[in-house]
Amino acid sequence: MKNIFIIGSKGIPANYGGFETFVDYLTKKRVSKNIKYHVSCLADNQKEFEYNGARCFNVAVPNVGSAKAIFYDLISLKKTIDYIQMNNLTECTVYILACRIGPFIGYYKRKLKKMGVKLYVNPDGHEWKRSKWSKPIRTYWKYSEKLMVKHSDLLICDSVGIETYIKKDYHSYSPKTTFIAYGADIIDSVYEDKNELVVDWFDTNAIKESDYYLIVGRFVPENNYELMIREFMKSSSQKDLVIISNVEENEFYSDLLKVTKFTTDSRIKFVGTVYNQELLKKIREKAYGYIHGHEVGGTNPSLLEALASTKLNLLLDVVFNKEVGGSGAYYFSKEEANLADLLEQCDRMIDSEINSTEIDAKNRIKKYYSWQKIINEYEQLFLEEENTND
Repeated sequence: MKNIFIIGSKGIPANYGGFETFVDYLTKKRVSKNIKYHVSCLADNQKEFEYNGARCFNVAVPNVGSAKAIFYDLISLKKTIDYIQMNNLTECTVYILACRIGPFIGYYKRKLKKMGVKLYVNPDGHEWKRSKWSKPIRTYWKYSEKLMVKHSDLLICDSVGIETYIKKDYHSYSPKTTFIAYGADIIDSVYEDKNELVVDWFDTNAIKESDYYLIVGRFVPENNYELMIREFMKSSSQKDLVIISNVEENEFYSDLLKVTKFTTDSRIKFVGTVYNQELLKKIREKAYGYIHGHEVGGTNPSLLEALASTKLNLLLDVVFNKEVGGSGAYYFSKEEANLADLLEQCDRMIDSEINSTEIDAKNRIKKYYSWQKIINEYEQLFLEEENTND
């Protein structure tokens, strides 16, 4: 029996978030009976419970601001080591999602190595590039990433772009890497068009089916909200721009409003968050198009979900997005009027053009990103006696 300990997600059942959804699917769709998952879950107690056949252990962490995630990973790792020792477990792998505890990992890696436990790491995206962090914190994330790469037995990258970056920037460590993407499924929302929740959401927000472009993502500068809003306002599109995000009236919001004056354009609609995943899927399905401005990170879950559900997808032209979208999407740059022109071009598209792009997008999801494929690749990896991929 292989014991796989997963550290770094907020836990399951997943409410929101890429890592949480990944762990939920990984455990729910487990095929091999020779794998037992142990999942750390962020909570305010220390209880254990079973979910999707996985042993879930809660980890309570003091509220210490931006350092909370670091404490969470460290406490989870310590509890994992204690559990392995107490139960005399063999055939164990610790899989850490993201690179938050680099300065401490050398100490724990020595302990894990003595116990015969492998250390796998998912480097995630470029956390050190995110604008929400101050310069000292960004410096910490970059240093932490370096040490996580140095001490891991294997880095599992969910993007070829991230794998290439790891190999190039940290070549002196000769890191062992493999590529396993994030997943998505092409399954229609369980909600019918006339479902009360669906009708109420569209009515409340004064939005018409197939008459809006959609943006879904964290409300942070590196997702290029200013660019997308500014360009949309320049366009002559008669459709709405519907933005589903955790918008708070913070400094970023104030600066964005000051620069774009988006409240003067009735087409721009911030509608808050949608945590009901089936409703969110329905909103994606009913959109005319989806606009994706993310430029930091690897394979973005919201992009995969859009390619699986939305007919037209307009993506910022960066390596991560092109890797995922391929010929199933259209691309825009940061050049003046580039996105505005693309929006007007998309508005004029005939049904056959839209359908062709939609088919390409869905075929990419089926071929490269289905959860069945992703989970099969993970299980094969976890069940290997020795990993030889480098």
